[in-house]
Amino acid sequence: MELLIQNLISPVVLAFLLGIIARRIGSDLEIPSAIYQGLSIYLLFAIGLKGGVSLSETAAGELLWPILLTLGLGCLTPLSAYFFLTKLGRLGRIDAAATAAHYGSVSVVTFVAALEAVKAAGMPSNGYLPALVAILEVPGIIIGLLLARQSKGGGMGEAMKEVITGKSIFLMMGGMVIGAACGAKGIAGVAPFFIDPFKGVLCLFLLELGMVAANRMGDLKKAGWRVILTGCLLPLLHGSLATAAATAIGMNSGGAAVFGAMVGSASYIAAPAAVRIALPQASPGIYLTMALGVTFPFNLAIGIPIFLKLAQTLSP
Repeated sequence: MELLIQNLISPVVLAFLLGIIARRIGSDLEIPSAIYQGLSIYLLFAIGLKGGVSLSETAAGELLWPILLTLGLGCLTPLSAYFFLTKLGRLGRIDAAATAAHYGSVSVVTFVAALEAVKAAGMPSNGYLPALVAILEVPGIIIGLLLARQSKGGGMGEAMKEVITGKSIFLMMGGMVIGAACGAKGIAGVAPFFIDPFKGVLCLFLLELGMVAANRMGDLKKAGWRVILTGCLLPLLHGSLATAAATAIGMNSGGAAVFGAMVGSASYIAAPAAVRIALPQASPGIYLTMALGVTFPFNLAIGIPIFLKLAQTLSP
C-alpha cells in the first residue's frame, strides 16, 4: 500500500491524471502536435543516451542472460496475450493478433515511469535496461503479425520496415551508440539538456497521453468488460513472470521490477504503426484503447507497485 500511494502521488502519474481531468471537464487545454512530437523525440533520444553510457560501463558477459531472457519473453508474451484475448476477451483472430502484438512489445513511457518509481523507492537498478527495451520492441510485433497469418508478399515486409526504421527504435539505438561511444565524460557537456530536465519533459508528455486516453474511454464500453478484464490481467501475469525470472538470473531488485513493468506493458507507439500497415482491418478502437486506456494507467497505479514489492520479496 505504501508503494502504491508513493507511485500515485508522483508527478508523472499525477500529470497523466491531470490530462484525463482536463478532457473530462471540457478544458480547452491542447498540446500542439509539433510540440508533442518534439517531446517524444527528446525522451527517446535521452533514454538511449543514458542507456549507452551505462552500457559503456557494463561488462559484455553481464548482458548475455538478460538479452536471452528478453528475447524469450518477447516471443512468449504475444502468444499468451493471443490466447487470453481469444478465450477470455472473445476477440476475433485479426483483432486478437493485432492486440497481442501490442502486448508482446513494450511501452517506453511505462519503462521510464518504472525507473522513476524505483529511484523514489531507493532501490538499485541495472544500467543496461534501455538496451533491453529496444530488444523487446520487435519480437512481439513480428509474432503478432504472424498470428494473423499475413501473406509474405505484402503487409509483413512493410510492417517490419516500419518497426525497424521507426523513430522509437532508431532514436533509442542511435542514442545508445552515441552514449556508449562517448561515455559519461563525453556526455557530460550535454547532460544539462538531456539528463537534468528529463523528468519535467516526461510530465508534459504524460499530460498529453492523459488527454489522449480520456478521448478513448468511450471505446471501453463498446469493447465490453471481458476485454477490460483481460487488459488488467495480462500486465499482472506477464509482469510478475518477468520480475521473478529477472530475479532468478541475477538482476537486482530495482532492475527486476523495471523489467517486469517493461514486459507487462503494452506498446502504443511502435506497435500501432506496424499494425496499421499490416492489419488495416483490425480495430484501433480495441488495440489502442486496451494499450493506452486500460493497461497503461493500470500499470502506473497498480502494476508498478506490485512489481516493486514482488522484486523486494524475491531478491536475496
